[in-house]
Amino acid sequence: MRPAARAIYLDWNATTPPHPEVLAAMQAAAEVAWANPASVHGPGRRARAFVEQAREAVARLTGFDARDVVLTSGGTEANNLALCHAFGEAGTPAAAAGEAGTPASRQPQGALVVSRIEHPSVTRAAEALAARGVHVAWVDPEPSGRVAPEAIAAAVDRAAAVAPVRLVSLQAVNHETGVVQPIAEAAAIVHARGARLHVDAVQAVGRLPPEAWVGADLVSVAAHKIRGPKGIGALAVRPGIRLRPVLLGGAQERGLRPGTQDPLAAAGFAVAALRAISAPARYAALAPLRDRLEAELVEVGRAAGAAPIRNGDEVRAPHVTNLSWPGWRGDELCAALDLEGVAVSSGSACSAGTAEPSPVLTAMLGPERAASAVRFSIGEDTTEADLIEAARRVARVLSRLRSFPAGS
Repeated sequence: MRPAARAIYLDWNATTPPHPEVLAAMQAAAEVAWANPASVHGPGRRARAFVEQAREAVARLTGFDARDVVLTSGGTEANNLALCHAFGEAGTPAAAAGEAGTPASRQPQGALVVSRIEHPSVTRAAEALAARGVHVAWVDPEPSGRVAPEAIAAAVDRAAAVAPVRLVSLQAVNHETGVVQPIAEAAAIVHARGARLHVDAVQAVGRLPPEAWVGADLVSVAAHKIRGPKGIGALAVRPGIRLRPVLLGGAQERGLRPGTQDPLAAAGFAVAALRAISAPARYAALAPLRDRLEAELVEVGRAAGAAPIRNGDEVRAPHVTNLSWPGWRGDELCAALDLEGVAVSSGSACSAGTAEPSPVLTAMLGPERAASAVRFSIGEDTTEADLIEAARRVARVLSRLRSFPAGS
């Protein structure tokens, strides 16, 4: 029986391994911060101090004021809070067809502009708002994976003919291709038209400098993407923006995010956020490793009879490559590589388990290209030896599957 292969983790976009300093901070907090942070007694105040430290750290990371940082359960809740803030309760649901419609019996509850390649926590929230009567204008990406500023401008102008555009949502870095989006240009367009810009920066913070989300009015962050714990994130907003809660309950987070905060998670988030301020330099150094991996994979694919095709021809974050493998299904390659001890993905982790090809790549390049895609994402702990060994295991998988193409 062959011994188990050494595990090689190449799925840093799905989540990152908690940093040892993060784990140490959470362990230390567990000794003194077990009380409810909302309690006014001494133990409660000690617990609350960790919550406020996380808020301050996120403010430093994003460039916002700590008073305008709302702690959430993660990036998904932050994105939902951002999208829903601009729209009050709507009336009867709208029929969802084409550019999300509006009930015939009433005026639309404002307009929202969203790209087709956003994370599911944005696209699904947009669909729910459309069903409530918000007019949603969708922006298609270019085949390169970039959402063109001109397309954003056209969508805003088109939507404004139906209802006042209150919000535009555009991610800073695509979660599947790593393509960096033109946030500064989008911000200028959106603000010139009197709307606000929400930026899902979950895949950008700690990997790119703050210029990646410059001009945003609302910025979403998730701790577990920057080597922090799961179950905590944040939404940072510009002063004067009034948020609307998506949950109802207590007065925590100024009533915007009711529920007892976890001071242990906050302790880890604070450390992770402060580390992430200097992390872009460490990620920039990964670009040659990513390029080496890409070249190795193209070579082993060519040797197996089907060189992979890169998805995303624009400027990318330095740690991501997304490749389509003609003749093979991406999910089957991922499963086969998992048996070889290589962890990769065929789409967003939040869409795992679905039979549908990636909506991002489908919007960019069509369903066939999407169905054969595999994402490799590396991180601070990835070594050149890891990538050479991973390419060797990919070659072994392709050799084994060569006689069993997709659909057979």
